[in-house]
Amino acid sequence: MDDAVNTNRVKHWVRPEVQALKAYHVPDASGYVKLDAMENPYSWPAPVVDEWLAALRAVSLNRYPDPGAAELKAQLRATFAIPGGSEILLGNGSDELIQMILMAVAGPERVVLAPEPTFSMYKIISNSVGLRYHGVPLKADFSLDVPATLAAIVELQPAVVFIAYPSNPTGNLFAREDIRAIIEAAPGIVVVDEAYTPFCDGSFFADLARYPQLLILRTVSKLGLAGLRLGFLVGAADWLHELDKIRLPYNINVLTQASARFALSRYPVLLDQTQRIRAEREKLAADLAALAGVAPFPSQANFILFRVAAGRAGELFQRLKEQQVLIKSVHGAHPALHDCLRVTVGTPEENQAFITALRAAL
Repeated sequence: MDDAVNTNRVKHWVRPEVQALKAYHVPDASGYVKLDAMENPYSWPAPVVDEWLAALRAVSLNRYPDPGAAELKAQLRATFAIPGGSEILLGNGSDELIQMILMAVAGPERVVLAPEPTFSMYKIISNSVGLRYHGVPLKADFSLDVPATLAAIVELQPAVVFIAYPSNPTGNLFAREDIRAIIEAAPGIVVVDEAYTPFCDGSFFADLARYPQLLILRTVSKLGLAGLRLGFLVGAADWLHELDKIRLPYNINVLTQASARFALSRYPVLLDQTQRIRAEREKLAADLAALAGVAPFPSQANFILFRVAAGRAGELFQRLKEQQVLIKSVHGAHPALHDCLRVTVGTPEENQAFITALRAAL
């Protein structure tokens, strides 16, 4: 078939909203000090790895996994003290759960709302399923603009409001009373995305009984289990019952179920790692603040957003890459992120390599 004919066929059948999207880009990090993806930098101690591999020997790869992942859900409920009146829905990463939510409510002219800047997948998936996405700019200090958000809710009547807590890519915690005001005003679902809650002391689990329209999104990725691709959604049974109808069968494979159960049974190991990351975050923030021309923002996550001198973000990002240090440039992603870069908190050695490279680049 002629290439031009096939190109025209693609343009004819693929929805314009999809053609307008840009795929989520993941750069090749081979050989770099990798501080671009908010991963836990620590591996397990060798004895724990041996115990995990022994546990996997009992897994039957020739059988389909438990479609409801009952044992894993029970482990999640116990580990994270999930309220007894709430149900749990599992996803292949939190991205799949975001997709389930948006597919369930998709319809002509329906709106998804989120404060911006925020996690890019809210907008990408909204557009991919035919929903209209609307971002409400944060204030200059990255706090919620509550009057503007409430006005947008009244005007647009969004089907879903997403709020990242702590926020990504800014790292700050929004005021709880501001989030509650949004929940109370929203006509549809409010999803509080707590992906980075291991690195702070805040959660909205206690508010689930008060707000039946509230859903809480979690992931085990930031705990050091990013390779498992396991997210979980917590909320009222009537919402999750409908969302479960969209979930693909056997979406959580046997290796993920077995590995997650094992890892959560060794939860103190994960907690120790998160505490080390918290301590390193404070040291890294201080080291950044000591550099001339660098202004880090306060963070309650496992990354730090920082602003550099006007017009230098792209140059510094490239100079770091030349020194085999990979961070994330968010310059250009949103007007509020002008001249900003974001670095994941790594091991002490990785953080020092980054600071040394940045100092040389400046």
